[in-house]
Amino acid sequence: QQNNKPYNLKEVLNKPERLAPGHRMCAGCGGTVTVRTVLRALEEGDKAVIGNATGCLEVSSFMYPYTAYEDSYIHNAFENAGATLSGVETAYNVLKKKGKIKDNYKFITFGGDGGTYDIGFQSLSGAMERGHDMVYVCYDNGAYMNTGIQRSSATPMYADTTTTPVGSVSVGKQQNRKDFFHHKKFKFNTSAKASNGRDWHS
Repeated sequence: QQNNKPYNLKEVLNKPERLAPGHRMCAGCGGTVTVRTVLRALEEGDKAVIGNATGCLEVSSFMYPYTAYEDSYIHNAFENAGATLSGVETAYNVLKKKGKIKDNYKFITFGGDGGTYDIGFQSLSGAMERGHDMVYVCYDNGAYMNTGIQRSSATPMYADTTTTPVGSVSVGKQQNRKDFFHHKKFKFNTSAKASNGRDWHS
């Protein structure tokens, strides 16, 4: 609920789109639904800076010099989404304090489970420890889907992937799924479903 108003799906769906049509995401893709839902949770007067770690969502919504995002957009490497947005948020705070920026900005970055749990964990951990005012959305589909369904640290135990195939020799991924999102520095931590808009507006 924003400003203590109850969630109203009709009102939310009538908000202006911040992810333009014409991107290359697959029809019905949960990533697209997630991005649109997250961006609709912003207040209409808010401006946003969107970061995106390399992955399926990035390669499908951005092709230099074009992007499907209506807000400011930064494509960053697989490993540094947390560092990029925390740096931008810090620069914004300095410029706002000096009176050079009047507008209110929100900072949102998207990363897949590979770019979050594995390759991008170091920069995300640093951003969490420093307590930056940003939203990090991990679009977790349980494997490195953009490069051929390899296992990630977010892949559930016993899952069948191209690097942990189930068969006569293997039972699939042998490790438990990594669970690190219960950090005490998090101001807010939740799991949300792309299919339930209320999850994103609390």
